[in-house]
Amino acid sequence: MSKFELKLPQMGESVAEGTLTSWLKEVGEAIEMDEAVFEIATDKVDSEVPSEVEGVLVEKCFQVDEVVKVGQTVAIIEIKGEGSDPIDTEKTDQSEPSMEMQQTVSTLETDMIRAKETVAAPSADYGSSNKFYSPLVRNIAEKEGISVAQLDTISGTGQDGRVTKNDILTYLEQRKPGSNTSIPDPPKIGTVQQNASVDSIISGPEVEEEVKIQPNIGDEVIPLTRMGKLIAQHMTDSLATSAHVQSFVEVDVTNVVNWRNKVKADFEKREGEKLTFTPIFMEAVAKALKKFPLINISLVGDKVIKKKNINIGMATALPDGNLIVPVIKNADQLNLVGMAKAVNDLALRARTNTLKPEEVKDGTYTVTNVGSFGSIFGTPIINQPQVGILALGAIRKIPAVIETYEGDLIGIRSKMFLSHSYDHRVVNGALGGLFAKAVADYLEAWDMDREL
Repeated sequence: MSKFELKLPQMGESVAEGTLTSWLKEVGEAIEMDEAVFEIATDKVDSEVPSEVEGVLVEKCFQVDEVVKVGQTVAIIEIKGEGSDPIDTEKTDQSEPSMEMQQTVSTLETDMIRAKETVAAPSADYGSSNKFYSPLVRNIAEKEGISVAQLDTISGTGQDGRVTKNDILTYLEQRKPGSNTSIPDPPKIGTVQQNASVDSIISGPEVEEEVKIQPNIGDEVIPLTRMGKLIAQHMTDSLATSAHVQSFVEVDVTNVVNWRNKVKADFEKREGEKLTFTPIFMEAVAKALKKFPLINISLVGDKVIKKKNINIGMATALPDGNLIVPVIKNADQLNLVGMAKAVNDLALRARTNTLKPEEVKDGTYTVTNVGSFGSIFGTPIINQPQVGILALGAIRKIPAVIETYEGDLIGIRSKMFLSHSYDHRVVNGALGGLFAKAVADYLEAWDMDREL
């Protein structure tokens, strides 16, 4: 008998872990090849994970509701046949590091902290003291003109009697004029500054107390769902990562609206699919990405990765109020019929929670239709690690100036706004604006005689 390690596969773009929601097999049960063994949930998709081999489940490595990292072994399956060595000999992930590894990491962290303290030490010779003082305490002492002798008189409340930031600030407060507390005060070096200067030199974020909000009588407390928490974290991380900038373009889509009204009945009768505006907009975005490939990129460290394939994600609202982003692969290679079928299929399976993990990964650009909820335009957050996202506003009939050879006229036109959010670290305003304008130009030049 040999054993096979069933690991958690890659579940989607930038997904590093998932939550085990249920076991579909119990220890001792037989498993067929490609038969689902357990269910996993991420911020992008809930999916069953099938077995790659036929055998018997002999061990569960995780319990329900535990978090599993991509690549970790979730189940052990015994395979019928000769041999005793596991098929998967590489153990790339362990649930817990070894004691030796923990000690090595601890030693390295200590060495790094000491190295940083040495580099960050201020110019004053506080190292001549027999006591240890952190760079923060030394900086405050130097700015406030506290000598080594004064510093040595302060009683520390930190670990091993170390002087903390609060200790030195208390010392400064107590030695103010009018203070009743008598503290040894040797001759000063420099001039004592006001408390504001002390606050200004303290580096690093302060730890804020958690704000506890008590609901009033009649309030309803609704906890975030697991997916809601993950989406919230993903959005917060994106704002902290990318320098978001927006460009807005107004588009006259009168020809698109009239053409769709003309062909949609025949299209549905022939193809068995509804023709919505979404595939038309997706086609326009794909053509614009082809024209401006430096929008179809990712930033990794100090390197730009220009993507070969154009894979457009479409943000889809779920019945529970959350969002998921299925991806249309190689969107630039689809005609409008193929695009319509892909859009309808992915949207339906997104809402019925039947998407596959590979259908929510490898996106290179994202489109979100805020107009479907009545919004004129929006400022969407970039879907990391991409560098751009386009929001489609509501189509509205409005009075507009129509330019003709005989002069300007006022007429009723169907118009909408495109809102392009992009990462200003790598996409400048000219490129971001030209891309949105390219999408608009394609839509405004729509051929009314186009055949499907």
